[in-house]
Amino acid sequence: MLAAAMSTATQPAPPFRIVPLAPAFLARVREARDDLGQPVERHVARGGEPLRDCLRRASPGEAILLASYCPFTLAGPYREYGPVFVSAAAQPQPRLDRLPLEGEAPYLGEAFVLRAYSREERILDARMSSPGAACGDLAAFLARPEVAFVLARFPTYGCYALRIEPAS
Repeated sequence: MLAAAMSTATQPAPPFRIVPLAPAFLARVREARDDLGQPVERHVARGGEPLRDCLRRASPGEAILLASYCPFTLAGPYREYGPVFVSAAAQPQPRLDRLPLEGEAPYLGEAFVLRAYSREERILDARMSSPGAACGDLAAFLARPEVAFVLARFPTYGCYALRIEPAS
């Protein structure tokens, strides 16, 4: 079992790209309206809140916004809205060619959910993952021709973390 976990951790990352939050969404949120047209909540970070625009954890005292977000474009039973934190001010774009798994307080943490979706935005498969297993899990999902994208989610609250698509 340990050998399998170690070999997964050393696999090269599959060719993918993280899809950042749309600039139009971030502009709208920073102007006070979310994806549902609701007022955005302004907060002072306690520290550790996952900031979806810069793929890092918030620092204590940082100005952040809480807004409703939908990572889907098509109508259907899987279309959902959920809460996301973003920085109150524009931030530099994070690296989009690797998962945010590094640092003292990694954005994705020790465990996260990966859900594979079809072009019709329907769930095809899902699994709990970890920094050591993520490359293998993503490679397996993205190798399947019916998988259009993968969403990473935080396991405790089930909230959206980021979207991953095959690199092309």
